Amino acid sequence: MKIGLRSRAVMSTCALCAAGVLALAPPVAAVGRTSADTSAPGQRKAAVPPPGLLEEEGTQVRLRAGAPDLPDVSALSWLVADAGTGEVLAAHDAHRRLPPASTLKTLFALTVLPAFPAGVQHTVSAKELAGIGEGSSLVGLVEGHAYKVADLWRGVFLNSGNDAVHVLAALNGGWDQTARQVETKARSLGALDTTVVSPDGYDADGQASSAYDLAVFGRAGLRDPDFARYCSTAHAAFPGYDGTTYQIANTNRLLTGADGVEPYPGLLGIKNGYTSNAGNTLVAAARQGGRTLVVTVMNPQGGEGHTVYEEARGLLDWGFDAAGYVDPVGSLDALRPGARAHAKAVASAGSAAPPRAEPDAGPDWSQTGTIASAIGVGAGALLLGLGFTGRRYARD
Repeated sequence: MKIGLRSRAVMSTCALCAAGVLALAPPVAAVGRTSADTSAPGQRKAAVPPPGLLEEEGTQVRLRAGAPDLPDVSALSWLVADAGTGEVLAAHDAHRRLPPASTLKTLFALTVLPAFPAGVQHTVSAKELAGIGEGSSLVGLVEGHAYKVADLWRGVFLNSGNDAVHVLAALNGGWDQTARQVETKARSLGALDTTVVSPDGYDADGQASSAYDLAVFGRAGLRDPDFARYCSTAHAAFPGYDGTTYQIANTNRLLTGADGVEPYPGLLGIKNGYTSNAGNTLVAAARQGGRTLVVTVMNPQGGEGHTVYEEARGLLDWGFDAAGYVDPVGSLDALRPGARAHAKAVASAGSAAPPRAEPDAGPDWSQTGTIASAIGVGAGALLLGLGFTGRRYARD
């Protein structure tokens, strides 16, 4: 079934036209190649993706001559993007709405982390621990015991503790209010596929996200020093109820190397998840050679429980190897309200758009390459007039 262009595709089209770049390259299927490229090997060359390309079913990638082949990925949906520029390098059913499991905790953290200083202590009540879903992962909070907010966040990021999420949500004004705030945060980031019912990611009717949205959340999280620190922590001491501590380990095996999964070089962490409905899900980021990539893998259909890590590994390897040999198929910034407002303002003014500033990549990030100066509304109108639209490239 072919997915038609929805409202996000129209908004993405406007943003791309207003921020058009100097070179236009045709889309290329995962099994194809462009004609010989005269640019130097590894040189970045900006190219506008066809409007709405990420709305299409199947695998979307635009390979140049010499680009490595995409790995085989069995996940129902996946995406690999440059975290610095926001360029989506390749994706499969990027906007397919699926249960996110605990990867939704990334959005919860983006929403609630700034609200409470890490050193604040809070005594947990029985009411705050009520209503946790059966079979939930827990860090082991105890009623009547005082924990620092930093401890609660380590429980969220390392142990994926739904008990810690429930306590933090109670501090934030309650479960329902927090769910509304979390979904509002998603919209502010341009994540339009996400519906939040249970902020801890526990399966709930109507709850969904997408590979695109989860990549947006992961990228935004890396810009927050607290988020970045928590999500990259492999092991930590957690306070017990009797004044002792016990060790907790991050459940992201690409980070810890647990259960025979080889740690990924340069991994920055982020978040994994699992429920019987969602299957295995993962948002992961890694930094190598001055570039940071973020990948999302949702519900692999092949292999066993660790397949999600190996498919993420394959996508990260491909993304680093493909530097300079692929043109983007979309942008993680395309649906942000600010991007849409900028495009609308440029269109109203009828003047050339100024160069778009690169997103702040956070501490110690190195940007590689720049996007060419925008060519303005006239060229954007020409692009639309020529009917330059994405072709569908599906892979079973």
